[in-house]
Amino acid sequence: MYEDQRTPRYKKLYLDKKNAKISGVCAGVGDYFGIDPLVVRIATVISCFFSAPFIILGYIILAIFLDTKPVDMYESKKESDFWKSVRTEPSNTVRDVRHKFRDIERRLRAAEAYVTSPQYNLHREINDLEDR
Repeated sequence: MYEDQRTPRYKKLYLDKKNAKISGVCAGVGDYFGIDPLVVRIATVISCFFSAPFIILGYIILAIFLDTKPVDMYESKKESDFWKSVRTEPSNTVRDVRHKFRDIERRLRAAEAYVTSPQYNLHREINDLEDR
């Protein structure tokens, strides 16, 4: 029922201290949404011209309450890219998984057709005769 606090949740927003300029909020938001952190920083600075108190307050609240992203959260770059695509484009991820399962099913059907074919039985019987 209770989740281990040390287990990272891949779909959670974290502070990214590794790419941080101030506290890692913009880098974390950029990582979560799959956007370059520089773009998030520029958007934050520009939005400060219109509503500085709300942006600064929001930044401080996020800096206080967000957990720091674990350093060893992803085992590889490929895993990092996969979880980023799950967060930003879930419909594409479902499509890709569906495509992989269809390919596996197609290959399994081909293997099953070969194993149940008369040629397979004939080859097996010939191999059994050679082994005697």
